[in-house]
Amino acid sequence: MKHSFIETTPESHFPIQNLPYGIFQKKGQSPRAGTAIGDYVLDLSVIDEVGLLSGTGAEGKNVFSSSSLNQFMSLGRPVWTAVRTKLQYLLDSKTPVLRDNEELRLKAIHPLADVEMLLPADIGDYTDFYASREHATNVGTIFRGKDNALMSNWTHLPIGYHGRASSIVPSGTQVRRPSGQRKPKDASNPIFGPSIQLDFELEMGWFIGPSNPLGEPIPVNQAEDHVFGLVLVNDWSARDIQAWEYQPLGPFLSKNFATSISPWVVPLEALEPFRTAGPQQDPEPLPYLQQTKDGAFNINLEVHLTPENTEQATRITNTNFSYMYWSIAQQVAHHTITGCNMRPGDMHGSGTISGPSREERGSFLELSWRGTEPLQLNDGGERSWIEDGDKLTISGWCQGDGYRIGFGEISGQVLPALSEAKILGTQKMKI
Repeated sequence: MKHSFIETTPESHFPIQNLPYGIFQKKGQSPRAGTAIGDYVLDLSVIDEVGLLSGTGAEGKNVFSSSSLNQFMSLGRPVWTAVRTKLQYLLDSKTPVLRDNEELRLKAIHPLADVEMLLPADIGDYTDFYASREHATNVGTIFRGKDNALMSNWTHLPIGYHGRASSIVPSGTQVRRPSGQRKPKDASNPIFGPSIQLDFELEMGWFIGPSNPLGEPIPVNQAEDHVFGLVLVNDWSARDIQAWEYQPLGPFLSKNFATSISPWVVPLEALEPFRTAGPQQDPEPLPYLQQTKDGAFNINLEVHLTPENTEQATRITNTNFSYMYWSIAQQVAHHTITGCNMRPGDMHGSGTISGPSREERGSFLELSWRGTEPLQLNDGGERSWIEDGDKLTISGWCQGDGYRIGFGEISGQVLPALSEAKILGTQKMKI
């Protein structure tokens, strides 16, 4: 097994087998691209400037001195593979180029604790899917009963909707509780106010690399060549606002206030050892959705909740990405079957990931069964929904033999809703 000259533990999310990409900023410097290795970030713009990425197809294009990964994403899999191979060579414990050049190391390698992580891409479009059968069944059972849990189209196509790209935020960004219309169960008319059923949604996301021309679909068995890499996603959701607004067109304001993502994009190539078969699909999908290789990945996922003014976290979810009924490739192929054109930096979300048992459910809607079965917390409290001051932390990793391929984490703390006076403009808002 390969080892880097930068020491990593078996529990580290960022060994030499991973090498995810992100955009970081060091104080006093402009944003640029880096790769994570252990507790450090390697500045790709620096090693590109000194010629260490020559022969990869990325050299001389200034793709790593940019404030987003979009241009690098657009270059395609042969370039991604060449850069990854070169980085693994440069970081190998047996390679002296970086290891023995102290001046270059000081310029190019920085502790993660000393940098700020930004969004990895300029996200033009965001599509969220609904691709976990267990999640869709749970939600359908809650709202329509067990006999009508899945809609008739669900097992025939990946359901999705277009989300809001402007409110996608990096890990650590605080999330303001949204206000909106909601209709209490026994009320004849809706009321306005803060959401009282604020929820998380445990998801994975992926970024699109090379585009496809308008009018030309991406075939399912070529779809992964258009996928740059994966991130963790928390697609925050206001369930009471959603219940009132979603018919007939689906989620709108209940999902547009914040979507949190992890800052490191794990290349699909790093996940190859963890490829696995997804659930058996019945009925057989139509030909344009028939994938000829396993399309799922064995990624462990956890969610912890930490109440305000305490360090006592409770693990509330422990599930796996391999439960997804519809694969990444199937979702991309379906999205483009009409000829919809993807663009570099577009992001897709898997939809909430749930497993068959209660502790594997990926949202409070399911975990508390719409508030009727509260969860007990380690500090003695309980939760049916997220409360002000709560911090949600999502982590994910693939477990290899003596190493992990990790995604780091997403964290986000919930702030109280704005006062009605501020919302209505009767109190001056801070700019």
